[in-house]
Amino acid sequence: MKGTHRVHIQNKRVRYVFEINRNLTVLRGDSATGKTTLIDMIREYVNHGNDSSVQLICDKTCYVLEGVTWKGQLSEMHDSIVFIDEGNPFVFTDEFSESIQETDNYYVIVSRESLPNLPYSVTEIYGIRTSGKYGGLKQHYHEFYRIYGEHTMQEKIMPQILVTEDSHAGFQFFRDVCKKSGIQCVSSNGKSNILQEARKQDSDTHILLIADGAAFGSEMDRVMKYLKVHTNVKLYVPESFEWLILSANPMKDPDIGNILGDPGAYIECQEYFSWERFFTRLLTDRTHGSWLQYAKGQINPAYLRDSVQEAIVEQMNPVVFSMQERQ
Repeated sequence: MKGTHRVHIQNKRVRYVFEINRNLTVLRGDSATGKTTLIDMIREYVNHGNDSSVQLICDKTCYVLEGVTWKGQLSEMHDSIVFIDEGNPFVFTDEFSESIQETDNYYVIVSRESLPNLPYSVTEIYGIRTSGKYGGLKQHYHEFYRIYGEHTMQEKIMPQILVTEDSHAGFQFFRDVCKKSGIQCVSSNGKSNILQEARKQDSDTHILLIADGAAFGSEMDRVMKYLKVHTNVKLYVPESFEWLILSANPMKDPDIGNILGDPGAYIECQEYFSWERFFTRLLTDRTHGSWLQYAKGQINPAYLRDSVQEAIVEQMNPVVFSMQERQ
């Protein structure tokens, strides 16, 4: 499955309309916000179809996955949107993570806890809000909203220390940028260590954390709590380092703009469990055999040339690396 899929589900009391953009969506929120009601309505429609009190409109079949027989149920679900309510402990297991990685389904998981075994995007964590009444009926209209939203930074950020999640090509690239700018650059060697690395630094130092947003969702709760207290620390979460390079498009590939404009239309979830993997493959394929040939393990020196490096860094506005602008 690929692309965006719209779900419209309602009964006499409530109506939900939302879009699913990727293979992993996490639905958050406190009790009585409508999460369980949504799952109950889908279950009722799955069990009783048109004889139920529920109307469900979607271009894909919707299912509810639950209970101790989840693995057997999952084997029967294909090219579908699968909803999982909180209270199903299997979503925290490696077995579940491994089982869904080669399926062609999209998954909507209700969980107030983070799911560290799953690589979900920071932009695909949603809450539910009531937006008023629908028509002349006493029917409450519910919609999804992004909890963290598209990550944007308004003010200029001039870090003294840069901490990267990456320990390979991305870290090597930023280490070179920082060396030219008089900035310290360190790697946390993984997303789960990024706060630990930030805590090692002086509390008066301006710190910028860079992580791959396509798979950083499980870390957002604790990172954002830390940032609220430690205002000297900022977070930048592009889709991935490879996405930054593609956005700069130093290879002048005419197709890249269209692909980045709507990545979901090109990403088959059964082949790429995380969008991060897709961007890496895309960059590797489109630069193969060229002077910009990309390898994730070791940065190609071509990316450290001033013109190429500057084009990539420009995608990170308003982060300031230039010595002149920092003075």
